[in-house]
Amino acid sequence: MKKPSSKIREEIARLQDQLRQAETREAERIGRIALKAGLGEIEIDEGELQAAFEELAKRFRGGKGVSTGGKKANGDSRESAQTTPVTSGAAAGGDREA
Repeated sequence: MKKPSSKIREEIARLQDQLRQAETREAERIGRIALKAGLGEIEIDEGELQAAFEELAKRFRGGKGVSTGGKKANGDSRESAQTTPVTSGAAAGGDREA
């Protein structure tokens, strides 16, 4: 039996709400991590910061990242970027979550 359009709309609305909630949780998690790493104190253009996050995502996806047009260094990012160990605790801005 087919679902009536009203039921489908209700289901779409419910799924959109779930998507918004999931995106909010993910954004808060990434935001807390970024603040702990000191990114909140850095003066940087939003496009450059997005490009840096895309490079990071690419690194963790195994080199299969997609760019949205931010500024990037020439060549493979793994060759051009230096790895810096991530510190935690007081050295990274505190040992509590935001």
